[in-house]
Amino acid sequence: MTLREPSFTFGIEEEYHLVDRRTRDLTAAPQELMDECLAQLGTQVSPEFLKSQIEIGTPVCRSFAETRNHLAELRGTIGQIAGRFELAPIAASTHPFAHFLQQTTTDKERYKALAQDLQGVGRRLVVCGMHVHVGIEDQELRIDIMNQVRYFLPHLLALSTSSPFWQGQNTGLKSYRLTVMQGLPRTGMPGRLSGWDEYQRTVNVLVNAGVIEDATKIWWDVRPSHRFPTLEMRIADVCTRLDDAVSVAALFLCICRMLYRLRRTNQNWRMYPVFLVNENRWRAQRYGVQGTLFDFGKGTLEPFADLLGEIQALVAEDAAALGCEAEVAHASQIVAEGTSADRQVATYEQLINGGATHEDALIGVVDNLIEETLTGTTFLGAPQKLA
Repeated sequence: MTLREPSFTFGIEEEYHLVDRRTRDLTAAPQELMDECLAQLGTQVSPEFLKSQIEIGTPVCRSFAETRNHLAELRGTIGQIAGRFELAPIAASTHPFAHFLQQTTTDKERYKALAQDLQGVGRRLVVCGMHVHVGIEDQELRIDIMNQVRYFLPHLLALSTSSPFWQGQNTGLKSYRLTVMQGLPRTGMPGRLSGWDEYQRTVNVLVNAGVIEDATKIWWDVRPSHRFPTLEMRIADVCTRLDDAVSVAALFLCICRMLYRLRRTNQNWRMYPVFLVNENRWRAQRYGVQGTLFDFGKGTLEPFADLLGEIQALVAEDAAALGCEAEVAHASQIVAEGTSADRQVATYEQLINGGATHEDALIGVVDNLIEETLTGTTFLGAPQKLA
């Protein structure tokens, strides 16, 4: 039987924090703000678990120029509307100094039930992420590629890191968000599945027992989407720079296509134990693009920049076929300039060395996050800074 080629369409979902432009702290969005966003953006925008969050999703895309335009419009429109309420969005997975106990849950039954179930773990969920969907219509192929793509998830995480601070402290991690997420059930790196039937049986154990309503309550680093015929990558922090987000999405898409090419010739990427993949996951979470990850084939730690170059070479044919060579190449610029996490820490240290107080330095970090989030979007207003 001939394997039908997937569509390899794609889409990006991003979650943003909303901050008060005067205090730079998180703030609950007024209902009027959400109403305006819904009126202008329709189903591309939705509330999130906390009132201080908002989520966007692009339509199904076939080119990254199209994706970039959608993200620019979505970020820019939210920036414009939020500005009328003296608020601003920041695309960062944690807020530099907000306290989780001061946040309130969105008034929807789904979120209230989730808060009731998760209790103290749920109260810490002041985090935002980025999810990338890739269209893989065949269910068996979707599981097969999911099994293989796990190897590359730490590399994608490293490129996206944007959560070094938590409640006013530098955690020393580039992605503290994952530490928060790991407190939830049904998270982390999924184990290897033999096929679609095993996946369905696994999910149904929990559904039939009334533990979850459906597979949307499974928050693995990568999963088959419950709503769409897609493979959904969820490990990534939300990227502050728009171009970085598009680059990470392009790499994920190209890796999926490369794994499909292997499958088409009866080959597959070697699958290592989850224990070992999780070691790279931790190293990406801790050190980001400035550190090293394991090359399990060699059994050695290698500079992330070298490993990225190898991945870019692996997917060069796919990037050319999908028309995203520039986006895949941009990942090298992320390494050279650092991720959002690197820039946040550098901004903080520069302000402290210049004589700023701890509190003012953190405010400076938020100011830069506002500016970077809206750079390259349709937003025309400059971020307002304290004198």
